[in-house]
Amino acid sequence: MQFDFGTFQQLLVILIPTTLAVSAPIIITAIGGLYSERSGVVNIGLEGMMVIGAFTCALTILGLEKSLGIWAVVIALVLSAIAGAILALFHAFASISMRANQIISGTAINIMGLAGALYACRVLFNSKETEAIGVSVTKFGVPFLKDIPFIGPILFDSWYPTMFIVIGVVLFTWYLLYYRPFGYHLRACGEHPGAADSMGINVTKMRYIGVIISGVLAGLGGALVVLTISTKFSELTIAGMGFLALAALVFGKWNPFGVLGAGLFFGLTKTLGIIFPVVFPDLNIPNVVFQIFPYVMTILALVLFSRKSAGPKAAGVVYDKGSR
Repeated sequence: MQFDFGTFQQLLVILIPTTLAVSAPIIITAIGGLYSERSGVVNIGLEGMMVIGAFTCALTILGLEKSLGIWAVVIALVLSAIAGAILALFHAFASISMRANQIISGTAINIMGLAGALYACRVLFNSKETEAIGVSVTKFGVPFLKDIPFIGPILFDSWYPTMFIVIGVVLFTWYLLYYRPFGYHLRACGEHPGAADSMGINVTKMRYIGVIISGVLAGLGGALVVLTISTKFSELTIAGMGFLALAALVFGKWNPFGVLGAGLFFGLTKTLGIIFPVVFPDLNIPNVVFQIFPYVMTILALVLFSRKSAGPKAAGVVYDKGSR
């Protein structure tokens, strides 16, 4: 088969910007999981928090877009973050104050998030999905750089501004966790909560903060899916992206930059599953193969690399002040 340079470039023009758009919700949600697990609370409820964030985003924009225009997107992001935080508060109360099993609590959050959003859709729209939103974030090209031959159209011509928000969150998290007292305290609660308590650190307070931050970022992750990938909310809008975020957290070894790289990898696998049947319709491969492709790659990556991955020592362990 003869190599077609033009077709190859067109494929990259589609692949790379789409990968960045798909990766952004995974990365920001995984960073949210990082805060929770660094504090010592396992949060497998990220999927449910993304769902409630996506639904809140779609509902807010549909309600405000005619009167506020693009400002409805800003309000939708804020309300999505708040919705995720409220759902995370349930997880924090159950797993920290009530000392419930964190896996069971997270599973309940996933069920509650999806069921609540679908019930609200039934009530408000008499359907399993919302109507399509009319305003959203738009792509833009980086001035001058987008005109560079070959790499300009691939790397600098189709950026969503949300990707800059995600990169900012990654950099801020790295600085906060490794160079500020708050980060030292948070990580101490996830490694040796008894020692942290003996030093005067309020372990319960720090764990609540970690879980609530995870809800805020997961809610934003769900909103980004609606704004950049889908134009409405349905039961398939998130479709396991919260679990991909959890995998990115493990694959990235609970480090902000590791999570960034893992999120980009999983975003690439999901993008390949989306665009391959479109770009290569003559392959005659069943669609289900492309749909499960990112999850198969996720399992393979975790099997191959997770053995050397060690999370916070006290993650998932209920802290009992009387036991120290």
